[in-house]
Amino acid sequence: MRTVLGAAGISLLLSLFGTPLYIRFLVKRGYGQFIRDDGPTTHHTKRGTPTMGGAVMIGATVVGYLLAHALTGTGVTASALLVLGLMVGLGFVGFLDDFIKITKQRSLGLRTVPKLVGQSLVAVVFAVLALQFPNEAWRTPASTKISFIRDTNLDLAFAGTFVGMLLFVLWAQLMVAATSNGVNLTDGLDGLATGATAFVAGAYVLIGLWQSNQSCQLVAQAGPNCYEVRDPRDLAVVAAALTGATFGFLWWNASPAKIFMGDTGSLALGGALAGLAITTRTELLLILLGGLFVIITLSVLIQVASFKLTGRRVFRMAPLQHHFELVGWAEVTIVIRFWIIAGLFVALGLGIFYAEWLVRL
Repeated sequence: MRTVLGAAGISLLLSLFGTPLYIRFLVKRGYGQFIRDDGPTTHHTKRGTPTMGGAVMIGATVVGYLLAHALTGTGVTASALLVLGLMVGLGFVGFLDDFIKITKQRSLGLRTVPKLVGQSLVAVVFAVLALQFPNEAWRTPASTKISFIRDTNLDLAFAGTFVGMLLFVLWAQLMVAATSNGVNLTDGLDGLATGATAFVAGAYVLIGLWQSNQSCQLVAQAGPNCYEVRDPRDLAVVAAALTGATFGFLWWNASPAKIFMGDTGSLALGGALAGLAITTRTELLLILLGGLFVIITLSVLIQVASFKLTGRRVFRMAPLQHHFELVGWAEVTIVIRFWIIAGLFVALGLGIFYAEWLVRL
């Protein structure tokens, strides 16, 4: 528990006090956000605001995790390092996207294909490695079984080991792409994606700690309601570091934002959440925990499908948060109400997680 608290505290302080230093660095370099002319006119005042702030959250999360382990004398685990690696890898793809936007002064960074290729490569490496590194109980960080609260009977390895690994890689790619792009679409208003991510990351702290206390690796707890997760306690440490980093960054990212996370942050945060879901065996539960991201992503899909099929738009603008801006809602009002929705989804997800355990008693 000391490692969990240490990771959260260290990453919070690093993010809180490191962000203003990073802002000065970006301002000195002239790395400001490019604002689309076809977006809400209220956003034009944000032109030039420092971006790529996600680098601070990535650094704070990684350093917070490692330093907490060093101070408590505990060892790192394969599951945690894989999640952090996924976060850093996607953050690098996002950094390239942001850097191109800044240097070329355009709203489009990496082209669609190179960006998807980059995300896919990172996801493939994560997925392949996640099926390696068995512990003494022969549990690997991930499983070929589709999971909800825990692994279900739907095993992707039904047709053999190689096919199972291939299908799992595709499944992991889908999860990583959906989650990272979902956070990316949500990142349109000051503090919106950062606050929503903090809610979900905090939920994974609780999930990891609960799974650790009810682990099948503890003989006294072995039974039908135990969890077959390789490193639940250390995954809680990663989630705690991520939670602290997002809260520290939110201090400067809240309206009026002094810095934006950029794709560097949104892709990295989404990747971290996907990695936590896969390694804690709660893949489908992430749909509930990240319900706000799902709704916002669906608004884009509905808008595109409606316009292509009927020539009409369902929303004044997609993603959904911009629709409410054009309706007349104040930015802060939208952010707070969407945070409430995000919190309710997290509460629902945690409630179902706990209820499933009670049913098994």
